[in-house]
Amino acid sequence: MTDASTIDVAVIGAGPAGLMAAEVAAQGGARVTVFDGMSSAARKFLLAGRGGLNLTHSEPLADVLARYGAAQQRLRPAIEAFPPDALRAWAEELGQPTFVGSSGRVFPVAMKASPLLRAWLRRLDAQGVQLKLRHRWTGWDDHGRLLFDTFDGPRAIAARATVLALGGASWPKLGSDGGFVDLLAAKGIAIAPLKPANCGFTVDWSELFAEKYQGTPLKNIALSFGGRVIRGEAIVTKTGLEGGAVYALSAGLRDAILADGEATLMIALRPDLSADELALRLAKPKGKQSLSTFLRKAAGLPPAGIGVLQEAAHRQGLSLASLPPAECAALINAVPVRLTGVAPIARAISTAGGVAFAELDDTSMLRKLPGVFAAGEMLDWEAPTGGYLLTACFATGAAAGRGALACLGRKSTD
Repeated sequence: MTDASTIDVAVIGAGPAGLMAAEVAAQGGARVTVFDGMSSAARKFLLAGRGGLNLTHSEPLADVLARYGAAQQRLRPAIEAFPPDALRAWAEELGQPTFVGSSGRVFPVAMKASPLLRAWLRRLDAQGVQLKLRHRWTGWDDHGRLLFDTFDGPRAIAARATVLALGGASWPKLGSDGGFVDLLAAKGIAIAPLKPANCGFTVDWSELFAEKYQGTPLKNIALSFGGRVIRGEAIVTKTGLEGGAVYALSAGLRDAILADGEATLMIALRPDLSADELALRLAKPKGKQSLSTFLRKAAGLPPAGIGVLQEAAHRQGLSLASLPPAECAALINAVPVRLTGVAPIARAISTAGGVAFAELDDTSMLRKLPGVFAAGEMLDWEAPTGGYLLTACFATGAAAGRGALACLGRKSTD
């Protein structure tokens, strides 16, 4: 089925980047339709908000930009045009005030994504933005029209400008499955391979340890790799490790594993105690206590921490019970954990890789596809958790919306 009319702007993907592109384009007077393959909008955004939506971060803008590593210069114009403070003001306008947490992260007072999304969709509807769900984009026809698979069969839709905001490849059941890669590669668009980001890793735990401690957090620890030290928490899984502190180091760990097949993560179980202080505690008489009880009382180690320590000692052929206090103290704050693989991209929080920035002009338009713009996680950047992922998605979405307006000869009002 072919739609007879031509719409001004077609936005493909109803996540934060796509909806922001739609809002900017609609505010500039464009007739906008947002298409999404799922049965409801912003499914991954809603998932991210279940534990308290981390919308952005309050640190200075220069520090925010530094979080994007090699991509920071390419993301700078978009984020400077729609910085964290503007994002907070935008949420406030939707009746969702924000606050800064103790870590500097910014959250809606409601601590959920759903109230913000409902208010946003109401405003988009009032601006004339149409939302077409269950429309899975499958490419272009020979006339340059957008092709969709829908519940009622295939559709071909003509648009003067198109914004692609298709996400990455993590949590594909929520809509972002990386299907754009083959469609754009067929048009000659350079795309960096999609890889898991903010992800967990596999460890060859003993069966006994994995069964006993899976799902147990390791709190108040310090992880180190590649010269970086991250304080925080990790979670033992049946097959490895995940959690905030692990995610913060995941880019370097992932790249090392992809290059060398493994990486060694160092864990300090009692980072607030010096080696000398730990050694003094461990030099006390053990008496009739079991080793686990002694380590729990003398070194303050939780059961899961003792288990990790025993796993490392066993792999090195060491007996914890016979280690001198100084050597045991050193091991407690430098436990080597051999990571053997990267958790699947489908379980990652976000995605690295995507459309190369060299393929975009300064308006976010794909040079090889005039009138087609790209935004959000489908671009080749990655960032740690802490609000940086959503910050860049909103900002690049706004930039693509401005680009679409420029393509139509209109000016944005933001």
